[in-house]
Amino acid sequence: MTAIWRQTEDGYERLRPAGFPNEAELHTLVSRTPELLPLAGSPEMVVLGDEVALGTGYADVLALERSGRFVLIEVKLASNAEARRAVVAQLLAYASFLRGSSLAALEQGALRVQLAKRAATDIASLAAAEFQDDTLASDAFRAAMQDSLDTGAFRLVWVLDDAPPELVNLVGYLEDISAGIVIDLITVAQYEVGGERVIVPQRVEPGRVEQAEQGGAGTGLRPGPGAGLPAPVTTEGADDFLASIEVAPEAERPLLRKLADWALALERDGLANLVTTSGVSGRKVLKPLVPGQDVGLVTIWNENGQAAVSLWRSVFERCAPKAIAKVEAITGVELATGRNAPEISDELLAVLREAYAEAAK
Repeated sequence: MTAIWRQTEDGYERLRPAGFPNEAELHTLVSRTPELLPLAGSPEMVVLGDEVALGTGYADVLALERSGRFVLIEVKLASNAEARRAVVAQLLAYASFLRGSSLAALEQGALRVQLAKRAATDIASLAAAEFQDDTLASDAFRAAMQDSLDTGAFRLVWVLDDAPPELVNLVGYLEDISAGIVIDLITVAQYEVGGERVIVPQRVEPGRVEQAEQGGAGTGLRPGPGAGLPAPVTTEGADDFLASIEVAPEAERPLLRKLADWALALERDGLANLVTTSGVSGRKVLKPLVPGQDVGLVTIWNENGQAAVSLWRSVFERCAPKAIAKVEAITGVELATGRNAPEISDELLAVLREAYAEAAK
């Protein structure tokens, strides 16, 4: 079992977890920072809502993977009597209610308020904004989400501060007999170290051999939702994007180089961290991420040689609200999530740099 040890004069002593004062604090931690959960396959996720009404109860957290698979998360403290059997029954009840739902009914019903609060018209547009990938606002992605709903091919996640043996056995049994769903049992321990809070998440393995998540030859498993969508590959830095410029049409290279140089200058000045996402269709996306966050104010596209810059209003509102009016004045259009700048001018790039400076503060 994972633990933290502290050096003393007599050797090392094992620290005792400080625990969480209440369930709400652990729930908030999971909802605001879902990436801390060490889930099988390390999927990218976006939280769709908290306390989502499903049937006669409320799912603690409803999330979505980039593949289109829906994720149901139940949070409990081990001291809660429901952490033994009822917590399993609760999540299965929510999953059974969600199975067979239509995407439109979910958007207009259980998630209507959550989507409205985040100024999203539907789940696909919210996912496109959060993942900063406007290809997700497509019929193919909606079909992948609907497939998850139709088949009940969800990810079920239980998160506790400690896992009772009885719960570990129950989850292990479900893993052994289940095909088409992915199950994770996660413990999140909290420690006080030097006056600071340290979080130690761990995936509990009930002791069975993992089956391939997406199925495969001879497994008998149905490919998971979104299996028809090729997974993008993300690398640190701008090297992959720079390499793609060299094979772009010669007329497009100057603008692509200017955009790459602009992003590299942001990184040199500590205003952004660069990553490049590559798609199998030849698309390269350079993302200047706001330091300390997984999102950026813009994304730079090399769409098979065609340069474009997408602007993300939701990130501007959160990180650089003062820059919104300047961007709209230069572009002549309302700043919207995922909208491409109609013209990429030096003036616009200068204002976008100011926005990154604002966000860095």
